[in-house]
Amino acid sequence: MKDSLKYSGLTTDQAEASRKQHGQNMLKKQKTSGLWFILKATVAEPMLMLLVAAVIIYFLMGSTREAVIMLVAIGLVATISLIQESRTRRALVSLEKFTSPAYRVLRDQTWTLLKSEALVVGDIVELDEGTLVPADSIILSGDDFSVNESILTGESMPVYKLAGNPPDPLFAGTQVTSGQAVCRVTVVGGATRLARIGSSIDSILPAKSVLQVQIRRLVRDMAVVGAVIFAAVWAIRFARSGNLPESLLGALTLAMSILPEEIPVAFTTFMALGAYRLMKQGIIVKQMQTVEALGSATVICTDKTGTLTENKMSLCAVFVLNGRELVTDFSALSAGASQLLYHAALASEISPFDPMEAELQRVFEKTSPTRLPAHDGLTMLLGYPLEGKPPMMTHIWRGKENQNIIAVKGAPEPLMNMPALSAEDRAALLDATASFTSKGFRVLAVGKSDFQGTNFPESQQSLPFQTLGLVAFYDPPKAGMAKVLAAFYQAGVQVKILTGDNPVTTTHIARQIGLRVSDRIATGEQIMALDDNALVKEVGAITVFARMFPEAKLRVIRALKSRGEIVAMTGDGVNDGPALKAADIGIAMGRKGTEIARQASSLILLNDDLGGMVTAIQSGRRIYINLRNAIRYIVAIHTPLILLVFLPLALNWYYPVIFDPVHIIFFELIMGPTCSIVYENEPARVGLLHEKPRPATSRLFGLRELSLSILQGVVIAAALILIYQVAVNGGQSEDTTRAMIFIGMISANVALTLTNRSYQGSLAVSLKPGNKLIYYTLAITICLTVLIFLIPAVSELFRLSMPDTGRVLFSIGCGMASVLWFEIYKLLRGTLRKTATLIAS
Repeated sequence: MKDSLKYSGLTTDQAEASRKQHGQNMLKKQKTSGLWFILKATVAEPMLMLLVAAVIIYFLMGSTREAVIMLVAIGLVATISLIQESRTRRALVSLEKFTSPAYRVLRDQTWTLLKSEALVVGDIVELDEGTLVPADSIILSGDDFSVNESILTGESMPVYKLAGNPPDPLFAGTQVTSGQAVCRVTVVGGATRLARIGSSIDSILPAKSVLQVQIRRLVRDMAVVGAVIFAAVWAIRFARSGNLPESLLGALTLAMSILPEEIPVAFTTFMALGAYRLMKQGIIVKQMQTVEALGSATVICTDKTGTLTENKMSLCAVFVLNGRELVTDFSALSAGASQLLYHAALASEISPFDPMEAELQRVFEKTSPTRLPAHDGLTMLLGYPLEGKPPMMTHIWRGKENQNIIAVKGAPEPLMNMPALSAEDRAALLDATASFTSKGFRVLAVGKSDFQGTNFPESQQSLPFQTLGLVAFYDPPKAGMAKVLAAFYQAGVQVKILTGDNPVTTTHIARQIGLRVSDRIATGEQIMALDDNALVKEVGAITVFARMFPEAKLRVIRALKSRGEIVAMTGDGVNDGPALKAADIGIAMGRKGTEIARQASSLILLNDDLGGMVTAIQSGRRIYINLRNAIRYIVAIHTPLILLVFLPLALNWYYPVIFDPVHIIFFELIMGPTCSIVYENEPARVGLLHEKPRPATSRLFGLRELSLSILQGVVIAAALILIYQVAVNGGQSEDTTRAMIFIGMISANVALTLTNRSYQGSLAVSLKPGNKLIYYTLAITICLTVLIFLIPAVSELFRLSMPDTGRVLFSIGCGMASVLWFEIYKLLRGTLRKTATLIAS
């Protein structure tokens, strides 16, 4: 705002003094980061609690060495958990900092951008349409300034604020719905009204996503099964030995092998690191469940201006109604053209946010003899906000001679329907509008009113307007937008345009960029005229929605969702908030989007590039597939552990104790990084964006997937049992038998890690470079296994005795073969699918 320069803000020293006196502008919230918090969360993990129980039992049994070794193992497990947790939380903190809004603040006589938490009592802050009020304040000056205080009062109607005596108060967390204002901060942080009534958004826990519910149910079911088997093993061992500590130790070993603690860890890691990767590509994901939804998006509803087009509104033509004058050269204007541009500029905001308003003011100042803004020397009396169907806006000024100067601009339809307009004039306006829109121009009508006095009507439509003419802008399509739309179509994602612009203009641009334009074009009024059932039936076939307003956009989004679509929507204005909230994926633009749009959205495109959604969709699909593969791996590798701990005890084998807690810990040290870091790093498979979106109702891990993973684990267990039988029948000692099974288990894990990277591609494809982490992890696993056998003290601790070369190769072969059969299954499955596709075509 121009008059904002007259205020003197705080100096840096004054701001620091104010911060010390009144505190920071931050609401108290539960601490969720920092080493101490992460350490507490790690110690509370079920696996660590089981290990601690095992240490206590070892001490009670007098096995001090085993207890000390277990303590070291606890340290290793805790360290890995700390590294994983810290990496995840760093990603989340980075996202939180990136999405924090900034404000224009007057410091040291200079306007500068500061984050909300940097504001202090006494700061001078400039607020624009679309921002959130950062702290309790008083308004010093304003222009058509209103806020939505529903977060405090529950009342959704805008409240207009004035710089009176006393000035109207503003409250933190409320949203600016119109106009601009300069404010002085009076209260910050925990002392604000928002904090006092306990309405902090940070205290609201988000609902569990579909994947979170599925994973929670899977872990719960496995835990219940584990508890039952734990009790059974404890009872069997105690009945046979009468030794309570040893029977407890055996049961704890089984519990550790069953507990699928890697699954929730993998989910959190995948979602957080996936969001972090997208952030580095200029895509901010504000809600973790959005990462899930990205892979199943079926419809993208996008606005036109600034998303599909350059958002560089150039005034290309002016049509003056009086005299039917068409102006395309603005170097020398007639009196009629000057008057039209003057009123168009007066009907715009003083400091315009809208690119068309900025262009109107630029052209007027460039062509005006004074080179001054249109409102210079005038006083704003009243501003009617942009409203109506189609919309228009009116500003009423007090002139230098105490007269009213009333200017209006907006969609052509309202000003074409003025009663005073003759049929000839209306026909001329219609012809000019049709000519402009057929060329893809954005058209606004401009008018004035001679209404005098101060008793202004409540509705701007009640003013007696005189139509002056039209202004036409051209906003060319963005380069490469046709390729972006083609990528969406390849990915099975429909694209629909929801815009406030003219149907003809919108259709012209849509065809230029390769949108599949439907036979029918719907307007906002037509949408509102349909009942819910009719709208649900028709909305799927329509791709261009023009002359749309907030209520109509919201109905379209809800109708699409009622059809079972997963809807992504882009929006940049205050009025897009409800529809962005209603969409499964609300997308705000980082540059041209308002703060309200960014707050309402779940995803922000920093570069305003819709092409980023192609990347986001691919990333969402990649994350979903990799997470499913990781969980399949977890279930498959846990199954032989469970069976090799339970069966020898239950069936009273010759060597009833195959694995001790120390073995389970070693396997956990291998499995943890493999499933939560290595699989997360897997690149997208070839052709992923050519596949159809997965159904929203699809389960991450259904009965079929669970059965197949258990079958993989059962086959591995069968191979290990074969190794056991060969060893026992060959007269091998308990430690040698255990060593052969241990080698077989490690070999099976290596093969399983590779083959489960893809459920479509063969092992030959999986062996190709693309994920270096998987080879580092497997190399470390093999090296650690070799060291266990080479270091006598460690071999003794693990109760392993090195077999001869033949038995080592036999164990490796059995372990590998128990997994590689799955490659034949994938080959046959792929062949059957190709055959079915050929038959269907």
